[in-house]
Amino acid sequence: MRRDQLEHAIRAACQIIGHAEVIVVGSQAILGSYREEQLPADATMSVEIDILPMAADQQETSRLADLIEGVAGEFSSFEQTHGFSIDGVDLETAVLPFGWRDRLVRVQNANTSAPSGTPRFTGWCLERHDLCVAKLCAFREKDRRFVDALLVAGLVQKPTITHRLSTISERHRDAATRATEWLEARP
Repeated sequence: MRRDQLEHAIRAACQIIGHAEVIVVGSQAILGSYREEQLPADATMSVEIDILPMAADQQETSRLADLIEGVAGEFSSFEQTHGFSIDGVDLETAVLPFGWRDRLVRVQNANTSAPSGTPRFTGWCLERHDLCVAKLCAFREKDRRFVDALLVAGLVQKPTITHRLSTISERHRDAATRATEWLEARP
């Protein structure tokens, strides 16, 4: 995945739901912090972008996520045309640390504008350490490879991830503990 594809996904998702802003919560959120040429291959392998619509409540967020998924999700004509898909997600998709909304990384430029040049759309990408927390709480093999690749490349710091894992809500404490143990066992 490339940064220009992320920008295209932000623009498309905003147009699909008729909102000016969305949040990128999946692995491709790393492209908000780094360009693809700065990243290890394991950090840009995914061909789907997880978009969280910004809405007043969970029900509306889910409705908008379904709308995105229906238009640009896996096996859609959007994916066939552009070579990547947009997955609409809701607030239950990712386990995130305390204060994550205050650290979002803004992606807005000419590529996130409508064809007419206005209005400008904004993608808010998870900050790189918050993204690693979410990936480690999911704890799939691909998520651990993603975090490991960023650690090896020196693009994220183990102490910051460990601290943020400690701020996970009690409801997800088991996932945070498992993630912390994995992180501490890593050289």
